[in-house]
Amino acid sequence: METVYLQHETDMDGWRDAARRLILAGVAPHDVHWCVRPTEESIVQGDIFAMASVKSVPDTQAPPAKDGQRLMVSKQFIELARMVILHAATERFGLLYRVLWRCQRERGLMRLTGDADVARLHAMAKAVGRDKHKMKAFVRFRETVVEVRTRYLAWFEPEHHIIAAIAPFFIGRFTSMDWTIMSPRMGMHWDGKALQFLPGGMPEALPEEDASEALWLSYYRHIFNPARLKLKAMQKEMPKKYWHNLPEAELIEELIAEAGARTQAMLERPPEAPRRKIVGYKRKPD
Repeated sequence: METVYLQHETDMDGWRDAARRLILAGVAPHDVHWCVRPTEESIVQGDIFAMASVKSVPDTQAPPAKDGQRLMVSKQFIELARMVILHAATERFGLLYRVLWRCQRERGLMRLTGDADVARLHAMAKAVGRDKHKMKAFVRFRETVVEVRTRYLAWFEPEHHIIAAIAPFFIGRFTSMDWTIMSPRMGMHWDGKALQFLPGGMPEALPEEDASEALWLSYYRHIFNPARLKLKAMQKEMPKKYWHNLPEAELIEELIAEAGARTQAMLERPPEAPRRKIVGYKRKPD
């Protein structure tokens, strides 16, 4: 049995180097045990930019590959692997290796979407993509002052190891801001110039609210249209597990409870003349 110790949860370089050596050495998937090396420091995840440059040295006693041996890896597998490596399931390393092993013997395997292993990879990649989408949508910053500088703090609990992968989005969106996003496993801080990854934290470290939160709640209350409420669709797009980190969530139950009466009142209200004057169209003379 070969044991591969990866340097961190998203060690794509380490997994790739080990997988290449193991396959070229003829080590079958059931003879490989994949695990992440425990570390004293929590901040061990390399950022997504560094995945191609940081040198990882997996511990494996697999014999070196023979000269001239080549690995067959499709572009589709590589794209899937970069997403699947971010999944939280511990089985992901072994599953990727098993599919890569099969790809050497089953040409066109990645096109068989009905294959159980391939389908599982697609499902895991989809879950990671959904998690990234939710983080983009549901991170809420709170303004505070740290060492006489204004800083924006946020707490989010992703299901998968996506913090480093999602960093470019927040850097691009909030380039000029000094912000920190924390999660149970790791956090990241951007000071306007450089990104720094942090150990995981606790939500209690965040401020309870900031001065602008009341303004935002008033805004959410006024844009809510009770006549367009679709409860199932709303909960599908904004599952309840995210509500405890959303300031506006405290309004949801109240707005839902009032929606029926407000809609009925809107229907019973007599028509009103438009408040804004609408300029009629006048055709130019021929």
